[in-house]
Order: sequence, then structure tokens, then C-alpha cells
Amino acid sequence: MFISIARPAVEPVGPDTVAVPGSPAIAELSPRALHARLLENAALRRLRGLERKHAHRDDDAQYWFSAAPAAIRKACALRCEDRSFAPIP
Repeated sequence: MFISIARPAVEPVGPDTVAVPGSPAIAELSPRALHARLLENAALRRLRGLERKHAHRDDDAQYWFSAAPAAIRKACALRCEDRSFAPIP
């Protein structure tokens, strides 16, 4: 019995080879935009934790509250890098 390896029906084109076919390409964010997105992510995690706490789902709430500082640490680390990131006042 012979085994043949079939090629995928859709071949990725461009720099984003892991994107789902038909989805928009992921743009490279500037350091400021990435910093803002990380802080927004942390705020959304805290809000999700509050929602879970009000729904009396304490285990879920604890997870989301503990996940928020990770995004804050990433944002702080981004500000300390020597990339082209102008100091934020």
C-alpha cells in the first residue's frame, strides 16, 4: 500500500503563514499601540473578573484577577526596552 502526502487545498501567501484563509493579515503594531493594547487587555481581564465575582463564580473570578497583572508586567517590560519607544510622560 502506498501512502501519498496530500498538499493543502489553500496555500498561505505572504508573511502570515499561520493565518486562517480569508482572515485579514495581522499588522505589525508600533510599540505605543502594543503598550496600549496590553493595558486594555489588563483592564478587560479585571472587568471579566468582576463579572465572574458578581455571578458568584469565585474560581473564575480569581483566575481573571490573577491574569490581569501579567498584561501589566508585559506593558512595563515593553516600556523598558530600548526599541524605538519614545518615553511616555
